[in-house]
Amino acid sequence: MAEGTFELHPGDALYPETVLELSDVPQTLYVRGNPEVLSTPALSIIGARKASPYGLAVAELAAKVAVEAGVTVVSGGAVGCDQASGWAAVNAGGKHVVVLGTGADVVYPRSSAGLITRTLDTGGAVVSISPWGMGPRKFAFPRRNRVIAALSQALFVSEAGMPSGTFSTAEAAMDLGRDLLAVPGSILSPESRGTNYLIANGACCIIDEESIEMAISRIYGTLRYSRPDAPGIADLDQTQQTVMHALIASPLKVDDIAALVSLDAVGVLKLLGSLELEGLIERMMDGRYAPSKFALHAQTPFGHNGKHVN
Repeated sequence: MAEGTFELHPGDALYPETVLELSDVPQTLYVRGNPEVLSTPALSIIGARKASPYGLAVAELAAKVAVEAGVTVVSGGAVGCDQASGWAAVNAGGKHVVVLGTGADVVYPRSSAGLITRTLDTGGAVVSISPWGMGPRKFAFPRRNRVIAALSQALFVSEAGMPSGTFSTAEAAMDLGRDLLAVPGSILSPESRGTNYLIANGACCIIDEESIEMAISRIYGTLRYSRPDAPGIADLDQTQQTVMHALIASPLKVDDIAALVSLDAVGVLKLLGSLELEGLIERMMDGRYAPSKFALHAQTPFGHNGKHVN
């Protein structure tokens, strides 16, 4: 894609609405690349600069899962987890947005040069609230971190120390009411102190690939089937679809489902039994029902008989 340069202001059609939620709305977004990608469903993936192999691998995995769900990946382009998630996104065929603390035309750090080029070549964007040509300034990075949080519906933190730029981005995400996903780590590791703290204070705990998939499905409303021609899927009625969409939003108990679809307990159990037989839901240990791994691994959005819906 040919590179363009843009200056976006609040009120412009291409100015992303999510950034308007900041208390200090940037009056200018300096953009290289494709400005339309800034308004697509996005997941910000960040982590420690001095990341462990574990932190890097988890950042890459989260990016791949996001791309498979059609979600844009946002990062700060920093050494470590940010660059790992960005490379994973573009290598998986997805879109990537880099938010810099310098001018959008200044490559910083230098190690991000290749990623920035690839991001632009694959339809992504480089964004900054600093004017063209501005080099790194310490005061600019906390503001940059708030934009990283604002550009997405959720923030994924693979590793974070305390205090750190990564942790400040997480705080910005919480202030904005964004979903926060964090990966637990060793209590002896300084780079896991921040993520462990976030989990202890309510962040979604990511324990494996399936939990990433479930979180993304819940946040972005994606429910996909790996076998669109599986028996019964095309025949799901409206009530079953209502229940499936509700379970994607959050696991529910029988009483909650009964209230949702106005059925008695017997009717709900019969409905849940049919969905279990199709392999679409599972009963959790606490008695709640949730979408099955089979449902979340799907290739086409739920309820459209195998036809892709954008």
